[in-house]
Amino acid sequence: MDKNFDSWNKVKKELHMEGVVKFYNVREVWWCALGVNVGSEQDGDEKTFERPVLIVKGVSKDTCVIVPLTTSKNRHRLRVDVGEIDGKYAKALIAQLRIVDTRRLSNKVLRLDTNRFQIIQKSIKDFL
Repeated sequence: MDKNFDSWNKVKKELHMEGVVKFYNVREVWWCALGVNVGSEQDGDEKTFERPVLIVKGVSKDTCVIVPLTTSKNRHRLRVDVGEIDGKYAKALIAQLRIVDTRRLSNKVLRLDTNRFQIIQKSIKDFL
């Protein structure tokens, strides 16, 4: 698979220069510019470099811990059901947990219900 690192670098520079801090809350699902990454690391889509993510912890006003979401139907203990996001059934990719700058966040989609979020939190704790 050929990855378009050059286009992603242009978008990444723009995100960095934009400097707009997004106000987020834990349990929210946002579209996030994850970009083009190495190997099996979760990428954003081919055009906007974005994918939905679940915010699992706040670190500061500028950074948060996220888990990327996928619509893949592959079953794995580290793919936890999230429910319907933007009309598609999604799973949280627990193994792809990471910290991102809030400048990568673009649009809030929804806030996950407490029960579903607690299941995901438990899966993260079990993973770590």
